[in-house]
Amino acid sequence: MAAHSRATGKIDLLMSGRKTAREWPERAARYASVDPREIQRFSEVAEAWWDSKGPFRSLHRLNPIRLAYLRRHLDAFFEREPRDIHPYGGLTVLDVGCGGGLLSEPLARLGARVTAIDADSQAIGVATHHARDAGLDIDYRCATVEDVAASREAFDIVVAMEIMEHVSDLSVFIDALGRVVAPGGALALATLNRTLKSLVLAIIGAEYVLRWLPRGTHHWEKFVKPSEVSRHLRRCGFNITDVTGVTLDPMAFEWRTSRDTSVNYMMFANKTAAR
Repeated sequence: MAAHSRATGKIDLLMSGRKTAREWPERAARYASVDPREIQRFSEVAEAWWDSKGPFRSLHRLNPIRLAYLRRHLDAFFEREPRDIHPYGGLTVLDVGCGGGLLSEPLARLGARVTAIDADSQAIGVATHHARDAGLDIDYRCATVEDVAASREAFDIVVAMEIMEHVSDLSVFIDALGRVVAPGGALALATLNRTLKSLVLAIIGAEYVLRWLPRGTHHWEKFVKPSEVSRHLRRCGFNITDVTGVTLDPMAFEWRTSRDTSVNYMMFANKTAAR
């Protein structure tokens, strides 16, 4: 638990100063993928990350779908037994844009050694304390993927779920992802497609009509087409093995995997060569 003690000390220091995106402009100038406005927006609701009925309730509902997707593809890629309750022992994971740790904690419970990063110190504080209370040893850091890439760290598995639609420069962001995935490692992504349907459902419907998400959570012009992600990934040495759509049943408020990638989609890729 030594890692937790070190991380907690760092987070306590961050939280005591109530650092938010207002303190990011100078640092963000060095990180082209960082959008301080996005950090500020999430910082304002960070304490609600683990409230399943709060502003992140849609992510709580989505989490089982994300985890099932990860299990299916990671088990196959790393040749792990699907019935094993700790299949990822010996593997390292980087959770990029981890927020309050909704994915980080289950991945740690599956046996992986998890490092989780977010540019919002408020979210990292919440995540650190929640993991400590749950008895989980997760290395939480207030950092960007560019920070990790600059340190020359590499991981067997990198997940970047629901984060690409919040970055400022997709090319820079994916380039950094390419540098933190170890050769022979795997990358899992999830984001929103930039279509008329996603504008109607993910923004107008979810934020303004049904109010499932706080207004301003998403900006349609920052949504990313699968073809755009694929182009950047191939440039960074990735082999894309799957693209799966995710659809929402609005009556039951339940997510399901689908062939329809017009709104939400997940992508799995592996890195075949050193960069």
